[in-house]
Order: sequence, then C-alpha cells, then structure tokens
Amino acid sequence: MNHIRNFCIIAHIDHGKSTLADRLLQFTGTVSDRDFKDQVLDNMDLERERGITIKSHAIQMKYNYEGHDYILNLIDTPGHVDFSYEVSRSIAACEGALLIVDATQGIQAQTISNLYKAIEEDLVVIPVLNKMDLDNAMPDEVEDQIIDLIGCEREEIIHASGKTGMGVEEILSKIINNIPHPVGDESKPLEALIFDSVFNPFRGIIAYFRIFNGVLNTKDSVKFVNISKEYEADEIGVLQLKMMPRKTMRAGDVGYIISGIKTAKEVKVGDTITHVDRPCQKAIAGFEDVKPMLFAGIYPVDADDYEELRASIEKLQLNDASLSFLPESSAALGFGFRCGFLGLLHMEIVQERLDREFNMDVITTVPNVKYLAYTKKGEVIEVHNPSGLPEPNYLDHVDEPMIKGSIISQAEYVGGIIKLCIDKRGILKNQIYLTNNRVELTFELPLGEIVFDFYDKLKSISKGYASFDYYQTGYKPSKLARLDILLNGEMVDALSTLSHVDNAYPLGRRMCEKLKELIPRQQFDVAIQAAIGSKIIARETVKAVRKDVTSKCYGGDITRKRKLLEKQKKGKKRMRQVGNVEVPQSAFLAVLKID
Repeated sequence: MNHIRNFCIIAHIDHGKSTLADRLLQFTGTVSDRDFKDQVLDNMDLERERGITIKSHAIQMKYNYEGHDYILNLIDTPGHVDFSYEVSRSIAACEGALLIVDATQGIQAQTISNLYKAIEEDLVVIPVLNKMDLDNAMPDEVEDQIIDLIGCEREEIIHASGKTGMGVEEILSKIINNIPHPVGDESKPLEALIFDSVFNPFRGIIAYFRIFNGVLNTKDSVKFVNISKEYEADEIGVLQLKMMPRKTMRAGDVGYIISGIKTAKEVKVGDTITHVDRPCQKAIAGFEDVKPMLFAGIYPVDADDYEELRASIEKLQLNDASLSFLPESSAALGFGFRCGFLGLLHMEIVQERLDREFNMDVITTVPNVKYLAYTKKGEVIEVHNPSGLPEPNYLDHVDEPMIKGSIISQAEYVGGIIKLCIDKRGILKNQIYLTNNRVELTFELPLGEIVFDFYDKLKSISKGYASFDYYQTGYKPSKLARLDILLNGEMVDALSTLSHVDNAYPLGRRMCEKLKELIPRQQFDVAIQAAIGSKIIARETVKAVRKDVTSKCYGGDITRKRKLLEKQKKGKKRMRQVGNVEVPQSAFLAVLKID
C-alpha cells in the first residue's frame, strides 16, 4: 500500500486537463506510441469535438521512481458544473489532487468550486500552471491568484505545458513525495466506494470502485449497501488502457467489478460495496440520489417513431444513469417523454447523442424546473410541467428553486453582468476583487431564470471571459402564473409556460406576436390569445383569406351585395366552429427562441 498513490485532476473546462493527462500516460509508458491519440481518456466523439469531459475516467499508471515501482491511479473528473456530484465522488476516492490553472486565463469559477470540495475532503493539493509555452501566458499574475486561493509558496507551483511535455517529470515526483499513500485495514470487512459506472452491451454494467478497507476476491458474494441487492463478483481487476483482470484486490486499490448487472438503476455512484456474509457496519458517507434540476418534453418529429424513441432513451439511460424519463402526451405534439436532466449542458448532450447514436429526430419543449405547489387543503404537489399546476382557485402558493451563483469576470464587465442578473430577478450577495482586474460576484437567483438563455447572454456581455458556477440552495415562495396560449379559444398545451407574474404580460404579448407571423391564414379569422387563468392578457388576430363573393354583381341594388356578404358571414361563422388550427412545427421552435 505504501507504493500506491490515488489522485484526481481539478481544472476548469479548456484549461488543458485532458492534454496533460495524455502526457502523464505517455511519460509513464502506460500508452504505447502506436495506441496513442489526443485526449486518450475521452472516448466519446462528442467529448473530442467539444473538448470537454462528459464521462469521468480512471486509469492506472506504473512509474519507477528512485528504484521503487509505484502505482499511480488517476481518477479523472468531468469539469462541468452539471456533473458536480460525480466530481465529488471521484474526489472522495482520492488522497490528492492536481490543481491545473491555465496561465493565459487565470482561475475560473468551476476551478474554485471543485477545489473547495477537495479541501473539504482533506486532499493534498499540488498547484500546476499549465500552457506555459504560449506567448500570452501571464505566470506572475496567475501565480498570485493561486497563492491567494490556497496559500501555498511561490516555489511550490509547478510550471508545465501539456502540449510540449514540460514539467511532467516534476509533477510525477511531487505526486509520489507529497500525496500520502492510502490507509486501510485488510482485516476489516470490505468497504469500497463506487465512483463511476459504464455500460458494456455484452457484459452489462461495469462499476469502478476504490477499496478503503478489506479484501475483494473473484467469485465473492457482494452486496450494494444503499440498494440492498446481492451479486457475485464475476470479474474484478484494474483499469489500464484496457481492463486487466486480477484474482484479489486489497485496501487502497482502484479497479472495476463486473457482476452481470443489466439495469442502470441498480448501480449508483456513491454506493458502498461490501461482502454478503461479513458486511461493514455503515456505508461510506456522502451517497445521494442524483436529482434532476431541469425537465423538458422530448417528442418524436414523426409520431410513428414513439416506440423507437423509448428504446433509444432506455439505451442511453444505461450509459447515463442521471437521465430520468416518464411518458407524457400533448394535444399538439402527440406522445413523448418528460425527461429530467442535471442541467442545460446535460440536456444538450442527450439531444445530440439521440441524434448521432440513434438517428432520432426529436422536438424538445421549453425546459422547466421543478416547482412545489401548495394547495389550500395543505397538499404539496411537485410540478414538472406547466399543465400540472393546480387551478388558481385551489392554489395557495408556489415555491420555486433558488441557486447561489458565482461569476468570475474581468472588472470592466461588472456593470453589464449585474444588470443581467437583476433582470433575471437576482439579488447581489457579495462582490470580491480577486486581483485589481478580476472580480467574483455572488448572486442568489431563481433556477427557472437561468435555464433558458442566461449563459449565452453572460458570455456575450463579457466577450467570453466570464465563468459561471452554481449550486441549488433550496426553495422560496414566489408569485408564479401559468401563461396559456389559446388558438380560437382552444388551449395549446405544448406552448404553456410558467412565468413570474411581472414577466407574464410582456412574454404573453411577444408570444402572440410571434405566432401571428407563423400560423398560416385560414378562411376565417384566427384569434391568438395569451391568458393567465381565465383572464386574457394579450391578443393578436390572423386575418381570414377573403374570397370576393360580390365579384359577379355588376352594379344593381346594394341589397344584392349585402345578401351575398351576409351569406358568406354565416358560412365563416360555421367554419370557425368546426375548423381547427394546426400549429406548424416551426412555431414551436420559434417560441423556444423568443427573446
């Protein structure tokens, strides 16, 4: 155990984490030059294209240092805020962390939030200044930021470059000298933390774990504490570039277990593995069920593809256990699914994967968050969909989820950022100058206001410099109203939204104006109305296509024209009663993009 080191890498998106991991793998000879490709650990096409880590990965490196062979387990973490729970479990499986900061950009919001998680778990932090080969690197400024943040000495900061391989040897020696070896007792009952799982179509779910106490052998009977299911360990082993089976694994080891599990819900990140005949007294702390923050309807463009869409989402869920879904139907869009996501990036990735991996054309409705509706009888209803909100005469009040957001930006953009947050009903809680040109702003904001276009607007205001990180803080009462869109007096449920009372009037008016442009003209007037409850707050009319019925009257008495016009009027009235208005697909997509 003295020769094992378990560590993770903490970095903001695009600070060179995957590239530096590539250099470590090459330097230790874990990856041969023949097998090497950029971003070795990112095995999804989507990860490579976007340059982000979606699924965390673990890999074992062997390194000879001063005549001793060491085993270094790198437990990679996703950098994006949506996957913060996975990050917290990966950090819990380590004793140390590399803090990688881009020398050209300085410290960003997600670096700070993940660093605090590592400090809470008492990890040894090794600061690394990456991208030092670039001409626009600012080593002195960024070093000052790191020293302010973690209170280290200037000499402790390693200068490195993932591209050229500079500083890699120094990083490896620091990992061995500074990060403590794992401690554990092999004589105690088995206690292992699951920090990730992947789905293999042939072998079922493969769970990645780190053993804290005890010994695990192949063919042992094991159980997952939080789910109380029992399995046999068909295969255990360590994770190198490929899986390497082992007969026995001991305290301090990081590896994988295959036990023929086929359903994703049975393996949960953060769960504890122990023996059936000699279980541990209590589970490893920190386990929680991943709760979706965001809900949206996903519908097939062609109604006949419904069953195919169900199969596709089920297969996707095996690979991504944090995706949840329930069937729902809409009068306008037909049958589809209400899906729960961790955040906007997660939603975007699921859509992209449905398109690429399963060739599914889907329509996604406006994303919503989970509200709590309290009725006058004292019942609490979870509302994931505007149509689930009780009628105003039964409703007492609605609570909406709040978040605490941290925005780090250059000082010149502070005014625009504060205005954006206040427009989104935010409250400024704190403002700290990290350096003379970098500010950290802390806001309390309703989650429902940021799920839509907040991030895009923040990026455009700050010319791409601001970084944003948030976590949910709880629920607060709010004045919310359901805004319905009526066509010819009929409600279109797919266009309903939940909105704050102050924003409902302008939003209703904009939606009516937009729909007026998009709905094709009929032979009768079509009324487009926005309503809150039974009160109409905005109206637009799509004028009828008019047929000139009086064209055959050449002069003559006016009553002849009147008679023909009256006859036409009756026909139009009857047509309006039986005619129904189809909403084109483009209208749904355009309403989603209303600004």
